[in-house]
Amino acid sequence: MSKSSLSARYQQIALDIAQRIVNKEFSIGEKIHGRSVLASMYNVSPETIRKAVALLQDMDVLQVNQGSGIVINSIDKAYNFIQRFKYLDSVSSLKHDLEKLIEQKKQIDEELEKTLNSIIEYSDKLKNLSPYNPVEVEVSEKCPYIGSSISEMKFWQNTGGTVVALRKGDNLIVSPGPYAVLEEGDVIVVVGGNDILKDVEKFINGKDSDLDSD
Repeated sequence: MSKSSLSARYQQIALDIAQRIVNKEFSIGEKIHGRSVLASMYNVSPETIRKAVALLQDMDVLQVNQGSGIVINSIDKAYNFIQRFKYLDSVSSLKHDLEKLIEQKKQIDEELEKTLNSIIEYSDKLKNLSPYNPVEVEVSEKCPYIGSSISEMKFWQNTGGTVVALRKGDNLIVSPGPYAVLEEGDVIVVVGGNDILKDVEKFINGKDSDLDSD
């Protein structure tokens, strides 16, 4: 029997019968085995065969006549049936793969956010140990770069810092990329040298960091 990723056994049997019709193992108008014989041949229950035959009958591949049995109706319809289910099976498989990828991406994003939040949470404890702890700077209404992307404002060239995340309200965008656009109220998460907070505050909001006042 031809292999298929379709899970329903009766669909696989229907496809196999259709393939045998296309291969001209059966002729138009020929009677094929009764349901009990087909059930024994495919090692399934008569109910499974009934569903397979009904599926083929709905597509006009077979004709079931009371008293005269199962009759082959059309090779063309059998071919169309096979193509239809190949298409549906392919679409179903692609949809399944897409759902898996989306779920994997969601899990990766959650892990990235969790890790970044942990880094930010412990940044105060690490700031005396590492010159590359992350800092957060909120974009004020005075920022001259509102509506500009990170690339357009030449962020790294002007501050020496790297934007690792961007908070927009309750959403945390990890690794926003050069085309992320700043809006008032956004919080930029940056890593850089010892003076990164002061440099970013001055560049973004035109003021020195409060840490520089002592």
